[in-house]
Parts: sequence; structure tokens; C-alpha cells
Amino acid sequence: MQEPLLSILTPFKDTASYLPQCIESIQSQDYENWELIIVDDHSVDTGYAIVRQYAHKDDRIKLYTNPGNGIIEALRFAFSKSEGAYITRMDSDDVMPYHKLTEMKTQLDQHGKKHVALGLVKYFGDEGISDGYYKYEQWLNRLTQSGANYTEIYKECVIPSPCWMVHREDLIACEAFEPNRYPEDYDLAFRFYKYQYTCIPSNTVLHYWRDYSNRTSRTHEHYAQNYFLAIKTHYFLQLDYRPERPLTLWGAGFKGKEVAKLLLQHKVPFYWICNNPKKIGKKIYKQRLLPVTFLNTLEQPQSIITVANSTSQKRIKTHLKNAGMQSAKDYFFFC
Repeated sequence: MQEPLLSILTPFKDTASYLPQCIESIQSQDYENWELIIVDDHSVDTGYAIVRQYAHKDDRIKLYTNPGNGIIEALRFAFSKSEGAYITRMDSDDVMPYHKLTEMKTQLDQHGKKHVALGLVKYFGDEGISDGYYKYEQWLNRLTQSGANYTEIYKECVIPSPCWMVHREDLIACEAFEPNRYPEDYDLAFRFYKYQYTCIPSNTVLHYWRDYSNRTSRTHEHYAQNYFLAIKTHYFLQLDYRPERPLTLWGAGFKGKEVAKLLLQHKVPFYWICNNPKKIGKKIYKQRLLPVTFLNTLEQPQSIITVANSTSQKRIKTHLKNAGMQSAKDYFFFC
């Protein structure tokens, strides 16, 4: 009996140099009943012609041009053309190990609906890997190994965009690619969290993530920090904010100010905590900056932490834990 069809959704734009290695890694999968729905988002290089050559030789590869613009519309269109019982994404500049599809499908078969199959990721690149990406890889893999991805979802995207798989019905149930919110991968991770899909732990590297100077996550405006803060605040207010509890905001740097503006726009009251003696007592956006000791006057507060310094973060976490507060319930790191 033939295995169920598995759909791989891949938008691409100006990645001609990497498309052959990407496609060939898919063709080399030990799970063979897949379809690659690959959508050209108006490339100006030779990418379309390269993919067309592969599609002519392999009818599992289905090439389209994005009828709209941008990655969200490309993904939405790709999904509309897919027929698989299982859905995954792939980035056009990355590489799959040969057992990726089998491993992820097996995870879903073992755990059932409302689960997200994941794998560890590993960066590679001709120019070496930046320290920031290396730290992100280590952090992300640590979460994935225990399936604890959601516990730090407000820090950074906890589900790598090209290394997840879900049942088709589950993707539809959590709104698939319908919302027009960027970064689209982070938004989808929040919706997996919103709909309480369980992350399946994994100890196996299932994706090789290419790093290079002009990759989208480095250059596109939709991956700028202000978009991240907007999406974090949007979902915090929707999913974890408790209006009956006082809210505190820690940090008065760039991120703290951006979150403060977002809270004010939503008319959410908060106390602004700061540990800089030069700023305490002053006002920003008509909000007075208060010392850490002010926290002792509040009953069951929730806290958003926007302090980026790792030493300060550890000190803050220790302070909050000693006060009996729990991560992802009482305090949330936004960086």
C-alpha cells in the first residue's frame, strides 16, 4: 500500500545558486511519496528556469508563479495547490538530510493530531557562522530536545520555519497562512501555541540552515526588531496577559520604549521598572520610571522583560524566582 502524500511548500526568490542543492536533497529523501509545491515570488535571476528543468524530469515537483507578492501570499498559494495529508515547509536555500521526511512523519504518526513534529537544526555557510546565529541554533535546539519550545516563545521564534510538520487538518484549524502578519514563521509559531499543539521532542538534526550575507532574515524589513516586538505584544495581550493583575515593564532601552508605545496604543496600564539610577523618577511617554523595589508593593504582578544584557537577565530571573514567580506565567522575556 502506498504511503500517504506529503506536501512540501517552498517559496523562492533570487536563490538560483542554491536551488539545485535544495531540490536534490528533497529528491534524495528515503520517503518518496511527496510533492514539492514550489512558488517563484517574481525572481529576477535564473531560478525559475532551473526549477523548470527539475520539474520536467520529476512530476512530483510542481512549479508555479506567485499570483501575489511576498512570502505570505506565496505560501498561501502553495498551500491551496497542495494535496498532502501532511504539510511541511522548506526554504529554497537550505538542505534536508535524507531521512527528514520519514522522521517527521513517524513522529506525527506516533503522537497523532494537534502535535507539531520538529527536529534539530544546524547552520552552515561558506563565510562561517556568526556568533548570533550559533547562539540561536544552540538555544533553539535545547528547547526542541525537551519539547519546551513555548516556554520561551516571547524571546524569539521557537519553531524554525523550514523544520516543522503537521497534519493538514491541524494547519487549517490554526489558520494556516491566512494572517498577514510578519514575520510569518513567528506568527505561525504563536498560532501553534494558541491552539495548544504539542511540540514533539527531537534529538535528531533534520535541517541544514544556510547562512549568507543577503539571506532574507538578515536583510528584509519584515524581520526587523520592531516587527518582532509588535507580534510579541499582540500575542501576549491575546494569550497570556491577565488584566486583573498589575503589569510591569522592565527596561527603558530601545525595546522597552517600543513595547511601552505598543501597550499605550492598546490602552493597557503598566508600571515601568528600571534599574538605571539616572533614569529612575524620570518620565518617558508620560510614564514614570520606577525602581525594582516598587515590585514589592504589587500583588501578583505580571512582568515583561525587555532587558537584553545576559548578566542582567540572569539577575532579574533570579530575583523573580526568589519572589515565587514562574516563567511563561508570571514573567516573559521579550529578548
